[in-house]
Amino acid sequence: MKTLLYYVIAALLLFPFSGKAQLRNDDPYQDIDVEMVRKLQIAQLAITQLYVDSVDQKKLVEDAINGILEKLDPHSSYSDAQQTKKLNEPLEGNFEGIGVQFNILEDTLVVIQTISKGPSEKAGIVAGDRFITCDGITIAGVKMERDSIMRMLRGPKGSKVTLGVLRSGNKDLIEFTLKRDKIPVNTLGASYMVTPTTGYIELDRFGATSGTEVKEAIAKLKKQGMQQLILDLTANGGGYLGAAFEVASQFLDEDALVVYTEGRTAPRQVFKAQGGGLFREGRLAILVSEYSASAAEIVAGAIQDHDRGTIIGRRTFGKGLVQRPIDLPDGSMIRLTVSHYYTPSGRCIQKPYVKGERDEYSQDLEKRFTHGELSCVDSIHLDSTKVYRTLREGRIVYGGGGIMPDVFVPLDTTVFTKYYSSLRRLGLFNSVSLKYIDRNRKRLRAAYPDFDSFLKQYEVPQDVIDDIIRQAAEKDVKPKDDEELQATLPDVRFALKSLVAYDLWDRNEYFRIINEKSDIVQRAIKYLEGDAASE
Repeated sequence: MKTLLYYVIAALLLFPFSGKAQLRNDDPYQDIDVEMVRKLQIAQLAITQLYVDSVDQKKLVEDAINGILEKLDPHSSYSDAQQTKKLNEPLEGNFEGIGVQFNILEDTLVVIQTISKGPSEKAGIVAGDRFITCDGITIAGVKMERDSIMRMLRGPKGSKVTLGVLRSGNKDLIEFTLKRDKIPVNTLGASYMVTPTTGYIELDRFGATSGTEVKEAIAKLKKQGMQQLILDLTANGGGYLGAAFEVASQFLDEDALVVYTEGRTAPRQVFKAQGGGLFREGRLAILVSEYSASAAEIVAGAIQDHDRGTIIGRRTFGKGLVQRPIDLPDGSMIRLTVSHYYTPSGRCIQKPYVKGERDEYSQDLEKRFTHGELSCVDSIHLDSTKVYRTLREGRIVYGGGGIMPDVFVPLDTTVFTKYYSSLRRLGLFNSVSLKYIDRNRKRLRAAYPDFDSFLKQYEVPQDVIDDIIRQAAEKDVKPKDDEELQATLPDVRFALKSLVAYDLWDRNEYFRIINEKSDIVQRAIKYLEGDAASE
């Protein structure tokens, strides 16, 4: 075996190319140093064949790839085959499975909702059903990981899965055999009329279907009388660049520049608005926060640069790097940064970073909080060397560190008590509300046949709140005094009511509740409803 290794190494050493000089000047790979490539190959071969202990070759190679990428920018990354599939699913617009939303209650999968027209709905599975077995294998009460359960439920379109379901009121399991199908993954979180004339759209991320989803939502809201629109991107971490250009096209004139990209070896690519945008006129507010990144910043930057709408919120994350996916033979993937993206005025909004110092980069948001930037506009220090002007009105905008909003909305750090924040960290709201709904689903549905009646009349029972306080006390989380407790209770009731609404209906209703207390949403409504002139 060693002799074979020596022959292989010798062959590599006799490789006909010698560094960069042997490649043609017009070759796109002329920067490749062949000697360094051979060096890596020899090192891997030597370790695999000669090292004192056996080694995992797959892990060895993956560690090497990760080690190289960690020395580059903060957004170049590697993912193995399983991680790659998980990363792609939310963006690709669908996956293949049975079509249920579920949660885990006391080590058992409980159906929250079935997806419209999906296999589960067609088979007769309803909210509150418990999955006990899957193809004869017990999945309840055995402490199975959530990911493991999902892998059992998902599978190729057309394949069958048999579920043993326990339903309230039935002593015996009900058996369902479902044929898996394509299940849509929506990127639009909510769409409704927040006032009689103002529409609201919340977009979670930019996926393959985002352009179509936003277009359909705009059409629906216009039929309901929408004259102005709020597009909420406050928690949108980005996604496909193409989806950002499609969404922006709904608001800009045909051929208006949305974004362009350019890199050392990547040629300049220009993305212009398509024709036929459904909301090219009418007042528009784009909501952003420190968690808005990448594709969300492309849309916000394009709207701002064309003076098409008003950006409301806080300075965005500042990710102006474009990653190219490089698929590897085993299903794994490298996402390699190949270019920067630039807004129509020429801004690159990538915040500064030092190659290889990822920890420093990841602490940026914490530093913004510490320095007071999130709560005070005067604490924001923009790069005075990167000044640009908007294309229509000539307003000053800045590059080099995210999109600065036109209307700043500070983060209110005093709105919640310390006790409330501690309760949230314990995760008790979700678990307690899920148990409560599971016990009372039929009664709640009967008492509140529609969301409007629920919104006006429903009050969270005191025993549910007492349960949270009791469980928190068992974990040594208590209010410092009765004054703090009383100040916390309204927020606890509000949070629980929103979770009950989400379980009984969907995210649309959830957002209708939580937006009542969103400073950014309420500021946008006030702005669009008439006080723009006062800004």
